[in-house]
Amino acid sequence: MTKKALAFLVASVALVFVHLAQAQQPKKIPRLGFLVGGSLSSSTQNIEAFRQGLRELGYVEDQNIVIDYRFAEGKLDRLPELAAELLRLRVDVIVTAGSNPARAAQKATTTIPIVMANAADPIADGFVASLARPGGNMTGLSRMAPDLSGKRLALLKETVPKASRVAVLWHPSTGGQPRSKEIEAVARALGMTFQSLQVQTPNDFDGVFQAAKRERADVLFIISNGFTNSHRKPIVELAAKNRLPAMCEEREFVEAGGLMSYGPYNRDLYRRAATYVDKILKGTKPADIPVEQPMKFEFVINLKTAKQIGLTIPHEVLARADKVIK
Repeated sequence: MTKKALAFLVASVALVFVHLAQAQQPKKIPRLGFLVGGSLSSSTQNIEAFRQGLRELGYVEDQNIVIDYRFAEGKLDRLPELAAELLRLRVDVIVTAGSNPARAAQKATTTIPIVMANAADPIADGFVASLARPGGNMTGLSRMAPDLSGKRLALLKETVPKASRVAVLWHPSTGGQPRSKEIEAVARALGMTFQSLQVQTPNDFDGVFQAAKRERADVLFIISNGFTNSHRKPIVELAAKNRLPAMCEEREFVEAGGLMSYGPYNRDLYRRAATYVDKILKGTKPADIPVEQPMKFEFVINLKTAKQIGLTIPHEVLARADKVIK
């Protein structure tokens, strides 16, 4: 055998061993971190929508993808430590449910990709440079859409035509105060007076509802975030107890006993968030994936709650509902 042939044979055998070694190495399973400001019970449907989106793309949890969940249970001061836990697990992508978790993740890392499943206003919050060109390590979906507050309050006013005073329940987390100011401006445009009901802890609920009753509020507007989402049941129960027709921003409040909601279809946002994860895992940088806005909106009415508080929903309002809970 010539030296050249021998060298070729040795090289070929070595190449075979390299390929065998590579084939025997297990493929790395992607690991996601899922950061939520609320509780598991208040997030179940959104999480399932996200899982559905993953399944549609070929990902099966605990088979070819791993998801580590962290819930702040409405205690938003826990979010930074929960974000740090996900970093210690060396996740490949962090998915955030809402603006407060997105803020915590942003402060925790500038390198790990972050997918926002439903940020309120990612530009105003400083998460992205623009919707078209996010820049940095954050991208995803926004709940932001033109004139949502105006549409919500107009629907509430149409439902209770004699309403002249609106009380707004809000928590001073990311975006809470600006949203409250926005609704105040809309109320004035509709000829309504405005009452601010700021809450810090669940212990504040009884007091603010007493204040609403004392000031003779006609209707209630609930601003949604991780804190109010985690305490939606006592909030809607107190609204019903005080016979306050309540406009909520998310369907889950109405399913828990609130009167009505109008807003983006959250489950669609979470399902679509899976496509961002897929693109990032396949090598696309978050900075290059535009932030998308809501595509589906829904108007939900709870007739059981309307009956409980002695309110008749006008036929023209009821006819526009996408879902009616009876």
